[in-house]
Amino acid sequence: MFAEAVTTAIKGAHAFVTGGSRGIGKMLVEELYARGAGKVYATARDPRTVTHPGAVPPALEATDPASVAAAAEQAQDVTILINNAGASVRASYLNSPMHDVRRDLETNFYGPLRVTRAFVPIIERNGGGHLLNAHSALSWPADGTPYGASKAALWSQTNSLRLQLQPRGIAVTGLHMAYVDTDMTSGVDAPKADPRDIAVAAPDGIEAGAHEVPADDTPRWVKSQPSADPEALYAQLAKQ
Repeated sequence: MFAEAVTTAIKGAHAFVTGGSRGIGKMLVEELYARGAGKVYATARDPRTVTHPGAVPPALEATDPASVAAAAEQAQDVTILINNAGASVRASYLNSPMHDVRRDLETNFYGPLRVTRAFVPIIERNGGGHLLNAHSALSWPADGTPYGASKAALWSQTNSLRLQLQPRGIAVTGLHMAYVDTDMTSGVDAPKADPRDIAVAAPDGIEAGAHEVPADDTPRWVKSQPSADPEALYAQLAKQ
């Protein structure tokens, strides 16, 4: 059983947002400042791409341990960590080079873990706070690519971290979403959520102390399906 939800105030907090120069990350930086955050670190591989005038723009490549360590050293006052950065190579399990298969896992699973490991001692030293990991509706069903596997693995990681960090005064939220209108989905012909709506749902979840936040209807429905028979999840398996 979980203890009573731990809420975290955005007002006055110092937050660290990975992938803060565009898409959902850019909207998150704007929303955090709109809610009164005292300081927001917005990371990017190239800090010059961070355009918010109030944001502190550390360079960060989450797959590089030295880059993560340098960014953490620059942000010793953080109490809220948002692991938003992600990537999709759209590799094939059977046909792509193995290094392409690994890239999604390096970015979407090991990357957030490296950043979390660097910032947990900082947040704990600052009196506790909050970790939010950006997941996907693909945390549950397979999409045929390592991207889906990386998000399923990150969901499991988040669930474990929630249990391990609760006694250390750090609450953990998983944010789930379907397609969002960002650069990463520019080639996808499907309904897409507005990144501003996702950026509102994330701090709502932090302030409410929510364990999980389904940011739109798709993850709400998908999460209810994993215990169903595979034929209910994957139409191509249904007997003709």
